[in-house]
Amino acid sequence: KQARQLENELDLKLVSFSKLCTSYSSTRDGRRDSSDTTPLLNGSSQDRMFEAMAVEIEQLLGKLTGINDKMAEYTNSAGVPSLNAALMHTLQRHRDILQDYTHEFHKTKANFLAIRERENLLGSVRKDIESYKSGSGVNNRRTELFLKEHEHLRNSDRLIEETISIAMATKENMTSQRGMLKSIQSKMNTLANRFPAVNSLIQRINLRKRRDSFILGGIIGICTILLLLYAFH
Repeated sequence: KQARQLENELDLKLVSFSKLCTSYSSTRDGRRDSSDTTPLLNGSSQDRMFEAMAVEIEQLLGKLTGINDKMAEYTNSAGVPSLNAALMHTLQRHRDILQDYTHEFHKTKANFLAIRERENLLGSVRKDIESYKSGSGVNNRRTELFLKEHEHLRNSDRLIEETISIAMATKENMTSQRGMLKSIQSKMNTLANRFPAVNSLIQRINLRKRRDSFILGGIIGICTILLLLYAFH
């Protein structure tokens, strides 16, 4: 009966102990996410609570171990031979429970100590980083200025390359247009060379038309004069 009572009490204590370790880790993670300058280990109350609960659980484990030893002495006594098998089974069950609780306690305690050690290490590293940043602020500003100037130079180079590519494309277009103008000029020269022959032909035709008109007019005039002379005589 005492063993069952201690086991129930140990079970509740171990659950609370595990929750304490989980809340310790989540609290540290929340502080790390919220701010880089917040101290990681400013909740010493959790550390004191951890130490107190660990001592209390160790005392309960010690009491349960003592009761298991007394039950083992009782089963080995000469006055209970008929109930020896059943008592050995009960004793083995309580020993297994004690072993499980002891293993769980040491595992949770080791996890808590590992988390605390990691947080202490991260806290010291963050402090070193902050001190380095505060001590090298001027260098950081100069580095930022150099990086900005370098970025400006890269942008200028990119703009120059784009301008050169546009100029090359314009040059190619002008070259192609010059070729087209040359071909048009050659065609115009060809047409100009052909036009004089056409003009001379047209002039000849006009001269013949005028000569024919003069001849026809002269014939008509002579015939008219002859008719008038014939009419008056």
